[in-house]
Amino acid sequence: MSDEPQQQSGDPGNGDWTPRDLSAGTGAPAGQAAAPGGKKGRTGWRRAVPTWRAALATILVIALILIGGFIAGYQLVGIPPANPTATAQSNVYLYKDGTVIARDGDVNRQNVQLAQVPLPVQHAVLAAEDRNFYSERAVDIKAMFRAGWNTLTGKGRQGGSTITQQFVKNYYLGQEQTVIRKIKEFFIAIKLNREVSKDHIFEGYLNTSYFGRNAYGIQAAAQAYYGKDIGDITTAEGAYLASLLNAPSAYDVVVHPENKAAAVARWHYVLDGMVKENWLSASDRATMQFPVPDKVKRSTGLSGQRGYIVQAVKDYLTTHQIIDEKTLATGGYRITTTLEKKKQNALVEAVDDNVMSQTSDDRTADRNVRVGGASIDPTNGRVVAMYGGIDYTKQYVNNATRRDYQVGSTFKPFVFTSAVANGSRTQDGRRITPNTVYDGTNRRMVQGPNGPTGYAPANEDDVSYGPITVRMATDKSVNAVYAQMAEDVGPDIVKQTAIDLGIPKNTPDLTASPSIALGTATASVLDMTGAYATLANHGRHTAHTLVDKVSKDGEDLTLPDRSTEQAISREAADTTTAILQSVVENGSGTAAQGAGRPAAGKTGTAEEDKAAWFAGYTPDLATVIAVMGQDPDTGVQEPLYGALGLSRVNGGGAPAQTWAQYTGAALQGTSVQNFDLTLERGAEDPYLPTDEATEPTDTDTPFAPPSDTSPSSPAIPPTIPTDSEPAIPPGTPTGPPDSEFTDGGDNGDFDDFFPRGVGGARRDPASTPAPNPLPAPNRP
Repeated sequence: MSDEPQQQSGDPGNGDWTPRDLSAGTGAPAGQAAAPGGKKGRTGWRRAVPTWRAALATILVIALILIGGFIAGYQLVGIPPANPTATAQSNVYLYKDGTVIARDGDVNRQNVQLAQVPLPVQHAVLAAEDRNFYSERAVDIKAMFRAGWNTLTGKGRQGGSTITQQFVKNYYLGQEQTVIRKIKEFFIAIKLNREVSKDHIFEGYLNTSYFGRNAYGIQAAAQAYYGKDIGDITTAEGAYLASLLNAPSAYDVVVHPENKAAAVARWHYVLDGMVKENWLSASDRATMQFPVPDKVKRSTGLSGQRGYIVQAVKDYLTTHQIIDEKTLATGGYRITTTLEKKKQNALVEAVDDNVMSQTSDDRTADRNVRVGGASIDPTNGRVVAMYGGIDYTKQYVNNATRRDYQVGSTFKPFVFTSAVANGSRTQDGRRITPNTVYDGTNRRMVQGPNGPTGYAPANEDDVSYGPITVRMATDKSVNAVYAQMAEDVGPDIVKQTAIDLGIPKNTPDLTASPSIALGTATASVLDMTGAYATLANHGRHTAHTLVDKVSKDGEDLTLPDRSTEQAISREAADTTTAILQSVVENGSGTAAQGAGRPAAGKTGTAEEDKAAWFAGYTPDLATVIAVMGQDPDTGVQEPLYGALGLSRVNGGGAPAQTWAQYTGAALQGTSVQNFDLTLERGAEDPYLPTDEATEPTDTDTPFAPPSDTSPSSPAIPPTIPTDSEPAIPPGTPTGPPDSEFTDGGDNGDFDDFFPRGVGGARRDPASTPAPNPLPAPNRP
């Protein structure tokens, strides 16, 4: 057989023939195949695009599946009886050892008919939750698919349900965010919408919704927040109750005063919605004022510390998204806390002995006394004890977790820690160590890289200390020194160090300015305890926790992972511990020695003596105690002048004494642990003033020679008031005249004591702004 291609049948005279493509007619491509009927087949990218016939067939199949699924679902899913969990069970809160702390969850509900709810209140709820309820369909398909998709893909929980769907969830199903529950909710809502009236659904929704304060239904909410029946609630009050549906406890401005701005904004949103829907006139809207709700009325089952603990644990669970508030409110959870009964009882007893027993009904100032306390195991971040107030049924705001009192000088250690951690230096280039000398002159102007900053804080009692080491300035809590140190380190760097230690970044008044050193921030007692625990643990930070285990029906819930990280260097933390040991041994915190343990700590006082603090730790326990002043009627913060029979309450008094008694009792029976410290280089070098010009020790930094002739007067050890001698009266000079002060450096070096190369340029009284006394001094 010839190897030449054989000629095909056809025109024998055509010498330009081509081989026949055998795939032609079958639709299979081979080279460039011809389609049946003589047309060329689809080539290139067009082959990946379905034909219109295929697309239409696919759409029809999907439509048939959806229609069939809808019919099947509608037939199979019926309206069930009311869910038994619609009447919430009790939650049980336990100490670490399994002992019961408290039970909560007794249902507070009283159903009312829709006609009993004033029409403006009904409109307020509709404006807040579903303005088109009476005209819309039973389900919001778009929002429902979005929520379902987010649940499936792990993007978090999302709402968007209609009032009908929310009622179905509350009354027939449950709060679980699952796809199956969403599917059931869909079909039940459609059926329910066909079988009962909108008024019936709306009435059920108002009676089953959770409003916070353990109030289920709008009648219970009216009583819980305003002490009224729902029929007596005003439009403004109704708008607030409607606002609560969005975030029940978070918008309770009495329990969480820090959230008032958000709650008021939601209240305005509701009223504005009513105006938009023509349910409220603009003129009536303009006259309304925010209706502050009544104080919380608690059952005696939450009296004493129990209520504070339960509320703090609830906040922890919801804030960390372990359980959402509405799901927790259904009850049935067994929650084991990290609290240790022995330590908890010891803390309560210490507060009673050192503070509450010292109050008297005959002293008006004692009405304002509040106490907050928290204690943390620094090795693992577990909160082992907490004191929220004298009694949850009498003082409902938790003083251990509130964030509205200045922390005062208990913030100063964070400034020094930041200086060591970042290798910071003074304005004239000297490394900051416990022995670095600063100028402790009262109302000394803080100096920045570009000169005076305009900030000149006062020391306690307007005492001037002159040249003073950082260690001694910490003992005496000298504001002038620490404000300058904050500027030397960089206020923004100090702020970040505080955050790294455990202070929340959203803490009110945690601002990056030199005043940060004086404790203008309003961190909570629990926040401060966590930060001091990081120092106690050699700079290793573990976020604090109140919860050890959560279970329901025998199954444990997954708790978030808790890791420990080196927030700051060990040298920075340990060197801070060393100077805080000096505060306890020689400074303002000597009362803490009563614990009978090696201890480090710092005293602090808020502006105008509205709070007195002691924050301290042993190697195995960190604790913070704060005594606060608050008017029991108005809630306004008040100075503690005259409280406890004292002219002034400071951190070295009742707070430090309480700390000592508690720490000694909490650690009783355990071996004494000594601090194992690794200090920064130069931290232990002594400061020895001589008759000659003296330069602070820093072997790695040469100092510039004097640029002019220093005064010949000899160096004088700084005059510092001690416990054994009276403080220097305000205004008494303790060093050279002001005209001789050198304010160019952060350390307050004097030409009379140190060469110009150490101290910086001489201040020109004519060109330097006068010291600014703001803010008011914070005392140790």
